[in-house]
Amino acid sequence: GAEQGPLRQLLDFPPDDLELVLQERECPTLEAALPEEETLDPRVRDALGVYTDDWLIIQRKYVQQADLCSNEVCEDCLRCKVFVMLPPPQDEVKRRSVCLDDTPRGSWASSIFDLKNSSPDALLPSVLERAASEDMDRRNADARQQGRHPDLLGLFPAPDEDEAVERCSIPEIPKEHVGQRIMVKCLSLKFEIDIEPIFGTLALYDVKEKKKISENFHFDLNSDQMKSLLRPHIPHTAISTLARSAIFSITYPSADIFLVIKLEKVLQQGDIGDCCEPYMVMKESDSTKHKEKLEKLRSQAEQACSRLGRFRMPFAWTAIHLLNIVSSMGGLERSDSDSDTGTSSHALPFHEGDRLSDEDLYKFLADMRRPSSVLRRLRPLKIDISPAPESPHYCLSPELLHVKPYPDLRVRPTKDVLEFPARYVYTPHTRYRNLLYVYPQSLNFSSRQGSVRNIAVKVQFMAGEDPSQAMPVIFGKSSCPEFYKEAYTPIIYHNKSPEFYEEVKMKIPASLTDNHHLLFTFYHISCQPKQNTALETPVGYTWIPLMQHGRLRTGSFSLPVSVEKPPPSYSVLTPDVSVQLPGMKWVDNHKGVFNVEVTAASSVHTQDPHLDKFFTLVYVLEEYSFPFRLKDVIITEANVEAELKASMAALKGALLDTCVRFLHQLLSKLILLIVHPPVIAGQIVNLGRAAFEAMALLVNQIHKNLDGNQDQHGRNNLLASYIFYCFHLPSNEPTSPPGGESHVCGYATLSRATGRPSSLNLSRSKSISNSNPDLATTPASPDEEVQRIIGNKVHTVHASNLIDLLHEELALQWVVSTSTVREAALHQAWFFFQLMVKSMSHHLFLSSRLDVPRRQRFPDRFVDDIAALVCAISADIASRYHKDVELVERLNSSLAFFLNDLLSLIDRGFVFNLIRSYYKQVNPKIHSMCALTALRIDFLRIVCSHEQYVTLNLPCSTLSPPASPSPSTSSTTSQSSAFSCQAQDQGVQSMFELSAPFRQQHFLSGLLLSELSLILEPDGEGLFFLHKKAISALHSLMCSHDADPRHIDSQVRSHIAQLYLPLIPSVFLSMHTDTSPPRARHVSTLADDGDPDNSSTISQSVAMAIAGSPFNAFWNIPSGSTLSAECSRTLLVCFLWVLKNADAALLERYVSDLSVLQINRLLDLLHLCVSCFEYKVLTFKKSQDMKARLEEAILGTIGARQEMVRRCRGNQSPYGNQENVRWRKNVTHWRQNTDRVDKSKAEVEQESVVDGNLATEVSLIVLDTLEVIVKVGLLKESVLGGVLRVLLHSMAGNQSALFLQHCFATQRALVFKFPEMLFEEDTELCADLCLRLLRHCSSRVASVRSHASASLYLLMRQNFEIGNNFARVKMQVTMSLSSLVGMSQNFNEEHLRHSLKTILTYAEDDLELRDSPFPEQVQDLVFNLHMILTDTVKMKEHQQDPEMLIDLMYRIAKGYQNSPDLRLTWLQNMAGKHSERGNHAEAAHCLVHSAALVAEYLNMLEDCRYLPIGCVSFQSISSNVLEESAVSDDILSPEEEGICAGKYFSESGLVGLLEQAAASFNMAGMYEAINEVYKILLPIHEANRDFKKLATVHGKLQDAFNKRMFGTYFRVGFYGCRFGDLDEQEFVYKEPSITKLAEISHRLEEFYAERFGDDMVEIIKDSNPVDKNKLDPNKAYLQITYVEPFFDTYELKERITYFDKNYNLRTFMYCTPFTLDGRAHGELHEQYKRKTILTTSHAFPYIKTRINVIHKEEIILVPVEVAIEDMQKKTQELAFATHQDPADPKMLQMVLQGCVGTTVNQGPLEVAQVFLSDIPDDPKLFRHHNKLRLCFKDFTKRCEDALRKNKSLIGPDQKEYHRELERNYTKLKESLGPVINRKIPQLYRTLTDTLNHNQQDH
Repeated sequence: GAEQGPLRQLLDFPPDDLELVLQERECPTLEAALPEEETLDPRVRDALGVYTDDWLIIQRKYVQQADLCSNEVCEDCLRCKVFVMLPPPQDEVKRRSVCLDDTPRGSWASSIFDLKNSSPDALLPSVLERAASEDMDRRNADARQQGRHPDLLGLFPAPDEDEAVERCSIPEIPKEHVGQRIMVKCLSLKFEIDIEPIFGTLALYDVKEKKKISENFHFDLNSDQMKSLLRPHIPHTAISTLARSAIFSITYPSADIFLVIKLEKVLQQGDIGDCCEPYMVMKESDSTKHKEKLEKLRSQAEQACSRLGRFRMPFAWTAIHLLNIVSSMGGLERSDSDSDTGTSSHALPFHEGDRLSDEDLYKFLADMRRPSSVLRRLRPLKIDISPAPESPHYCLSPELLHVKPYPDLRVRPTKDVLEFPARYVYTPHTRYRNLLYVYPQSLNFSSRQGSVRNIAVKVQFMAGEDPSQAMPVIFGKSSCPEFYKEAYTPIIYHNKSPEFYEEVKMKIPASLTDNHHLLFTFYHISCQPKQNTALETPVGYTWIPLMQHGRLRTGSFSLPVSVEKPPPSYSVLTPDVSVQLPGMKWVDNHKGVFNVEVTAASSVHTQDPHLDKFFTLVYVLEEYSFPFRLKDVIITEANVEAELKASMAALKGALLDTCVRFLHQLLSKLILLIVHPPVIAGQIVNLGRAAFEAMALLVNQIHKNLDGNQDQHGRNNLLASYIFYCFHLPSNEPTSPPGGESHVCGYATLSRATGRPSSLNLSRSKSISNSNPDLATTPASPDEEVQRIIGNKVHTVHASNLIDLLHEELALQWVVSTSTVREAALHQAWFFFQLMVKSMSHHLFLSSRLDVPRRQRFPDRFVDDIAALVCAISADIASRYHKDVELVERLNSSLAFFLNDLLSLIDRGFVFNLIRSYYKQVNPKIHSMCALTALRIDFLRIVCSHEQYVTLNLPCSTLSPPASPSPSTSSTTSQSSAFSCQAQDQGVQSMFELSAPFRQQHFLSGLLLSELSLILEPDGEGLFFLHKKAISALHSLMCSHDADPRHIDSQVRSHIAQLYLPLIPSVFLSMHTDTSPPRARHVSTLADDGDPDNSSTISQSVAMAIAGSPFNAFWNIPSGSTLSAECSRTLLVCFLWVLKNADAALLERYVSDLSVLQINRLLDLLHLCVSCFEYKVLTFKKSQDMKARLEEAILGTIGARQEMVRRCRGNQSPYGNQENVRWRKNVTHWRQNTDRVDKSKAEVEQESVVDGNLATEVSLIVLDTLEVIVKVGLLKESVLGGVLRVLLHSMAGNQSALFLQHCFATQRALVFKFPEMLFEEDTELCADLCLRLLRHCSSRVASVRSHASASLYLLMRQNFEIGNNFARVKMQVTMSLSSLVGMSQNFNEEHLRHSLKTILTYAEDDLELRDSPFPEQVQDLVFNLHMILTDTVKMKEHQQDPEMLIDLMYRIAKGYQNSPDLRLTWLQNMAGKHSERGNHAEAAHCLVHSAALVAEYLNMLEDCRYLPIGCVSFQSISSNVLEESAVSDDILSPEEEGICAGKYFSESGLVGLLEQAAASFNMAGMYEAINEVYKILLPIHEANRDFKKLATVHGKLQDAFNKRMFGTYFRVGFYGCRFGDLDEQEFVYKEPSITKLAEISHRLEEFYAERFGDDMVEIIKDSNPVDKNKLDPNKAYLQITYVEPFFDTYELKERITYFDKNYNLRTFMYCTPFTLDGRAHGELHEQYKRKTILTTSHAFPYIKTRINVIHKEEIILVPVEVAIEDMQKKTQELAFATHQDPADPKMLQMVLQGCVGTTVNQGPLEVAQVFLSDIPDDPKLFRHHNKLRLCFKDFTKRCEDALRKNKSLIGPDQKEYHRELERNYTKLKESLGPVINRKIPQLYRTLTDTLNHNQQDH
């Protein structure tokens, strides 16, 4: 005991690990259900023992603590953290002004004024102090540990329930079965006349099963006056008979159940019809009319009551169909069904006295379901039916015991009606019940002489033959005493062979003898009082003996009836054996004339021959009552063994329902036979084998037939609850046999092998409570019952009288069992394992061996048997897994649970050896099978779920050697050698490896980690489904540590973390399988690096290309390790758990031994962790499949969920939980509802709080680990860049303000220690850092801004101190701000202004540098940043106006003409904006411009022949590029510090930009442009010998140039001063292809209407020139016209392809028709047309989508020119339609019809007549006239071609139509002929002159 405190408990098993709980059995009734006799036979005594013993539960005390894996999030530790998020863009306030200043910059002075007036954020106190780095680190580390969340895994979603094999629910406490319960209340019964008492019974019937499914409930609603009529016959009334409401239970609800109500009245003269008639015809209201008659009826009733009050007669009945009620049981409305009762003469069955049997009833009920049936007239009975409450008050059980709660015994009770279920109900009895029901059915006295007509049957239960021995056990009906000695059946008037429907219910004594019998006496009742006629005359007798050969007789009997009283000692014989009853007179020749049925509801009598025989034999043996007659066999000592064994073997023939009902007795008896082998005639008889076989087969049969009643491990609940609650070792010795010592029947220990001594000489006289102080739960004065169970009696025992131990016998029998028995035992291995475990535990309590060292607790041979058993079962698992998967899975988990239990009972070294032997057998290497690996993981997971798992692993071998109760035999080293001892010689590395010493010392943990690392091996095949299994096993273990109150101490946690250190290298390997460049890999499946600032258009691959590494190698993880996202997250969270809890010093030593490559891997992992657990913004969405999920939940379409619901209901045991229950489903983890659809807002918020806490805790763990690496990093400078990258990455995501403060502190310390890292080596890091800091400077959280500004200020200061200026930081900050402003939608300039002011304030307060140029430089920088800010504010106003926004960005970029880095940044921003909107061509051009800019500067820096020589090289891509040519050298030289420093100003940067441009062109479909881009790329790749790239490029060029759609162009003119500087500007807009004019008009109109107001915007509908004076000055006018690209004739020669005609466009044209008098359209001869040609300042596509119009030219066409154009167009259409391929006849006919149809208005004919009929007067028009004539010539030719083509296409049905077309054409040709052929001589004269002239020259 050197070590004390929390670590001590990790070493030792707690002494009070096991506890024995006696849980009092709840009695549902106020009085115990017990028989009334004093002396009981052994059968009853045993049954009562089973029903009244307390539950004996043995449980492991600490199991709950380990099982709190429910991870309830500790609410106190949760903090609502402020997250610095990127919220979705808000709608900007709509600004009215749209005006832009002319310069991109606002006025310098006003901007500075704004800045000076704004206020700074709080300054951080220690920023300007200089402290030693050690102090700084210590301060930061302390701050980081404040307020940390203690358990990381509590924040992570709980392990998947599907994988949780180690959980098993506590079985439900055994209880009586209850079906669906309905409450029936009888409210009133009122007939029209009220003359006599009426009595009712209710019962349920199932028509389909033809079965009465409940006992009768008797009620009456008679007034006191009516009751008084019967007073002479009723001595007193018991309150229990006054019930008017009853609760019925229905186990199998169906549509066939009826509630049948039967009414009876006092017997009177006349048959049923006569007696009912007054009720049909009379009414109380007509009293005057019937007054005398009523009086007469009343007096008759009074006479009948006084004379015949004891007898009843049937009266009326009705039935209620329960379907409507039961089916809506869930949400049942109370239904007041005015049930229909009537006695209509032809409709109600009681009319016929011969149709009263149940058979008839079923027929009537079947009829009732047909709607038309019964004529209903009376509705006197009111009944209320509703679902019964959960625990109703004032309820009496079927035995009339008061059911709790019963607050007041004087209140009118409700009766619980016993159900007779329609089919079997498999539930064991748990309380004493012994009821008998007698149903007289029919009697045939037709041949009986004499006056026998009104027959009553008297039923009595006789204890002997004397009439006085009739027992008062018959239950009374209503308003009468509780018990009677006799009961009479209702009488049917004048009927010699009546049918009965009576039910006589009796409460029979527990112990029955052969003398107990039922006596039936038949009476004739005389209704008329006559002289010397007795009221009742006995006319026959019969009886049923109840016990025969130890069995209760039940069933249907057909009995002969004796005419005279039976002779003495008749009761032991049956009436049908006439031979033994000579000289008796029988009715009808001893035929069976009386039919009666007897049934029992008994938990004492099994009523099954097989079970009865077995129990009888056992009791014969126990009582030693030989010889005993059993049917035809006489049982003697000689044959009892054989008979008993035979009866055990025959048990499998018993009815399963009965076996289950008597399951507890049956199992207890079989166990007793194993434990106490009987001694017969001095010989010990071993029944162990037979009992084991019987038990195995019984258990198996129960399983097979009741497969619905199992948990997820396939354990039957009935059996599990038997073991858990009822089973205990039998400890009371049987009494010594009655025959004295002559034949010693004791119970002896059976030595199993002749040479094997009985090793256990238990001294049974010790009292447990004093010998075992740990048995805290034993009450101070245990009552007799407890004593009996714990076996605490002081016995003086014969030497031979020792008992066999159940677990030893079971193990032995199991090992030696064969064939079917072995099979059965294997199938139900769990049952025998659990039985053994409970037996072992109970034995340790009974024999006070809990203090004995574990190795000595059990004898060696038992331990050997167990080893053999485990070995055999492991072999079964290995050999059968492909044959019977389900069996093997169950077997595997059963074995694992068994070993888990053994760890609490036996020496752990022994158990570890068992695990080893399992591993040897179940070895997937032999079979190369995943299935076996899966089994092994499940096995291991269950074993490891032991609540002392940590102790079992010897976590603190560094401490003094443990005085453990179970020294591990697995490794002798574990006692002496410890990590700390090895650490010196092996280095700390061995603690982090799965080395042999590690696996020896930490056995279970070593197994688990080896299993995991094998599965995660990258080259493992087909193991994907195992990943989840293995990772989940690890995760759930860690969760249990986190949730375990014993492991809260941080020192304890760090020791536990030692068990998992080898996980760190395993995770390295699984997440990294290649040596890709350190930062390049993000596991793609895990997390897209959701870094908002990197979402520029540069895709990751290009970024990588720019970084100079091959870009297709590392985004996709190599094929080996493909962990799903879920698995990777879980694995990472486990990895983080180890990092969080491991000892920091240990980690430091470990990291210092790693190579640089390994440290980089560690950094990659940390990078991944940050991405993986980044906080995601809340979204509130309903899922689609909600309905499906609901149905699943409600209808239970899936087994497991149903199981779960059912199980969690049974989880209410008083002390929380868990025997070996590793599970509490009712305390679900907070994240359990992640898959619920309908989360409330509160739940969603709670989830997001938890998520936020998780993200923060993960980031802090990463930060802690980075600090460890930095400490080591002093030795390995090369890793520092990596550390900073991870830091920057963690700054980039959504982080909580809390984390960011620590993050900035670490970043400041890092820059402070290693400034040269940023300022001398890697520019990119500096750029990234500036960007991150600036982003946080604009945060809305003041504390984050304070820290970010401090960091930024110190960064400048440090840069300045190194080189006396901070050009680099200045440059990077300016660029960062530009890109931040360009990219971020929700950037807030106000917040940034605060930060800029804070930086200024720091500069002013910094005393050390006050005299240097530094403050001034800072001020310049800050003012410059502020200017950029102001520009951006303007951009924000135009956020919704994409064109305007791009114009602004364009201007800002132009403003940076002399700062290439910034111009590049803005071009990139524009590219990003274009890509977002799908303008890929424009995005591509932005990238081409960027590339040209880079090329210019690269060319200035070095002359390199294969690089482009500047912009000129790019001219072929676009003529616009020339604007990027460099500004003259004197303004800017690229060598200057900080200029062209960005990552793009390099060869790889240029390649990246070009690749990206090509990709964008590809998306735009401009493949020809790609070709031009690649012309620039190819020489670079060739020069670099990058053949792979070349191949890719050529491959891409190969892609087909398919048909594409390019843009559509519109001219948009802005008019009106509201547009600011857009007023009177004209632009050409490029819109996506096939945009209609209406679409763009609508878009612009809507946009500006929203901005200026609905009535303020007007669209000018025509395209005529606009006269500004005619417009309303207050309104804004838009004129939108569709324009087409325009090419001069010479251009068309070069622009051949579709692409050529849509690329590099600068001129556009639109046409406007007009007439001279101002109308748009007129007659042909007055129709003019205006062609307007527009020229833009740049060629489309450009870096913007709208370009200014800089030149406008108009051409006016006179009418004849208009006609020429029209005819040319028509001719083209015809030619196109004719030569179209494939031909389109419809199109062709349409065009033809338009050309040759006679009726075409302004058609060709009219044109010819208008323009060609006369030669024009004006010679200027001659040429046009001629041109038009030639057009017509061409036109007629084309018409002819078209007709010919049409003829070849048409079918016969169109021939007529074609002829019509030809006729029209001929007419047209004839009309045109003269016009076409007339030439204008003047034109040809000059032509001929010229020709002649030429000829003369030759």
